[in-house]
Amino acid sequence: MLTVNGDRGVVERQLAEGELECPSCGGVLSGWGHARPRPVRMLAGPDEVLVPRRSRCRQGCGGTHVLLPAQFLSRRADAGAVIGAALEAAAAGAGHRKVAAGLGRPAPTVRGWLRRFAGRAEQVRVFFTVLLARTSPDPVMPAGAAGPVAAAVSAVAGAAAAVAQRWPAVGAVPVWAAASAASGGLLLAPGWPPAGRNTS
Repeated sequence: MLTVNGDRGVVERQLAEGELECPSCGGVLSGWGHARPRPVRMLAGPDEVLVPRRSRCRQGCGGTHVLLPAQFLSRRADAGAVIGAALEAAAAGAGHRKVAAGLGRPAPTVRGWLRRFAGRAEQVRVFFTVLLARTSPDPVMPAGAAGPVAAAVSAVAGAAAAVAQRWPAVGAVPVWAAASAASGGLLLAPGWPPAGRNTS
């Protein structure tokens, strides 16, 4: 899987012009159909039906990869912005029932997100702090936060701000889209972030 721009037209142009690199071998990706559709609940507005583009390495390994738009997370029924809002609320001290009620989501679902994130909060904080330091020419480290979840959420926001500052032509990137892109869509996936993952 590879996270890509949320604009379908941009992705099609990148595939046509050979701009997307195979994450397995570094070869060039080309279009290769679509993954199966799945509904995704959005933070605001109606649900969307996500039909991710598939790609195939036309040089090297010949492997196939799903191209996941950066505003979504792998294997999640809610968009990254929804999960991010839950994490921000938890970082501010809200419990999972209050967060779930505010987002209109089932409490067990929200509890699962928060537990998964809390279980790796320190690794996430380190990952995004390193990303911030490598991205910004004059990094401003996140201020101290009350607890590991708040510190991790602060590091994610700091890294997203550094990306926007470093590449202003890209424009403002929503914090949780940046988090999804940096994690390869795996922010809540088992085993992420792996030890020693390269954040460049």
